[in-house]
Amino acid sequence: MISIGKSPKLNFKVDALMAGRVVQTDFAGLLDGPCVVSVYMRNNTSACDKQAAELGKVMQTIGRKGFKLIAVSRDKISSHEKYAAKHGYKFTLVADPEDLFSKAVDGMVEKSMYGKKYLGPARAAYVLDAKGRLVGAVPKVDAAEHGKQLLTALAALK
Repeated sequence: MISIGKSPKLNFKVDALMAGRVVQTDFAGLLDGPCVVSVYMRNNTSACDKQAAELGKVMQTIGRKGFKLIAVSRDKISSHEKYAAKHGYKFTLVADPEDLFSKAVDGMVEKSMYGKKYLGPARAAYVLDAKGRLVGAVPKVDAAEHGKQLLTALAALK
């Protein structure tokens, strides 16, 4: 993970579901103020669904603290549209099938499935200020406790 105080290069294109509509923009264009960016692998999988549900629970509290909430996964934007409609999520969902955000924040880790090793995005969250500088992080997300982790990370900011 990049160091606190550093700014990742976020000038790559993404599809995002914002306020119920699909937009294509540079990731940096999503940062119109301080943001919490939560990274997970896939919609409709057990731990990822828990993580997303936790985001839904704390979205308003995070908003009252002045932060926008963005969730990033490998899913296509069409999957995000169905996922948001199914669960009623109002936070921004970003389609990042090439893990460009995780690569930008040096958040790729070695994983293993069925004995096969591969690189994938860390289940992590990043707190960015209005200029896109990393000011906080949750380097290891506990899916079922993610909401509490985010609120603790935001409370620690000064």
